[in-house]
Amino acid sequence: MTTVRPDLANPERPPDAVAHPLDNPAYGALAGPHARFAERRGRVLRYQLDVSPWLALPDDPGPDDWADLARLAGPGAEVPLPGVRAPLPEGWEVTFDLEGVQLVDESVAAAPDPEAVPLGPADVPEMLALVERTQPGPFLPRTVELGTYLGIRRGGALIAMAGERLRPPGWTEISAVCTDPAHRGEGLASRLVLAVAAGIRARDETPFLHTSARNTDAIRLYESLGFRLRRRTRFLSARVPTAGL
Repeated sequence: MTTVRPDLANPERPPDAVAHPLDNPAYGALAGPHARFAERRGRVLRYQLDVSPWLALPDDPGPDDWADLARLAGPGAEVPLPGVRAPLPEGWEVTFDLEGVQLVDESVAAAPDPEAVPLGPADVPEMLALVERTQPGPFLPRTVELGTYLGIRRGGALIAMAGERLRPPGWTEISAVCTDPAHRGEGLASRLVLAVAAGIRARDETPFLHTSARNTDAIRLYESLGFRLRRRTRFLSARVPTAGL
C-alpha cells in the first residue's frame, strides 16, 4: 500500500492552514540556510545580484513591504516575484506572468551516477555557455555557490548539468537541469536529477523542483522519476514604478 504524504494529498493549502516551507521557498531559503547570500530591507529579502535574481516578500506583504522592495530594487527595475499571489500595488507593471508547477519527491529512485562530476567556480564559463545554449532558467556567475552542481562531460566538453538552488529548511530545489541539444534523448538529464537528489537525501533533506505548467514533457519526465505535483504556482515579474518612491 502506498502512503501519500499530507502535503501531496492536498496540493492547494487551505487559507487557515499553517504555512508549508515550500509555500514561500525563496523566503525560507534566504531567512535560513542561504542567509549568507541575502540582502535585506525591512522584511524583504533578495539574493546578491550575481548569485540569483530571486527575491522574496513575506507571506502577507503590506504597503511598507512593497515600498521596501521598490527601494531595494530601485526605480524602473524589473523584479521577479516567484509565487506571489497578492495583488500588485498601483503603479507596478507586470512584465512576465507564467503558470508554473511545484513538484516534490514522493518515490524518487535517487542514486549517484558514475559519470557525473562535481562542478565548481572554475567550470562557470562552460556552465554559462551551456545555459546560453539550452535556456533552463536563470544562472549567474555565482549561482554555483548555492549548492552542489554535477555535470557530464564528453571529450572534455560539458554537455549536461543539474544542481541545487533554493534551500528552505528541510528541502532543496533541483535546478539548472539542461543538456546540450546534440545529446538530448540520451537520458542524461534523468541521470543527473537522480544523482543530485541522492546528495540531497544524504543530508536528510527532500528534493523538490519547479517548471512551467506548459512544459508537459518535463512534467512527465519528473513524474516518471518519482516526483509528484504539490501545487501550482506563478512565475511573475513586475517593474518598479519610476516615481513615488
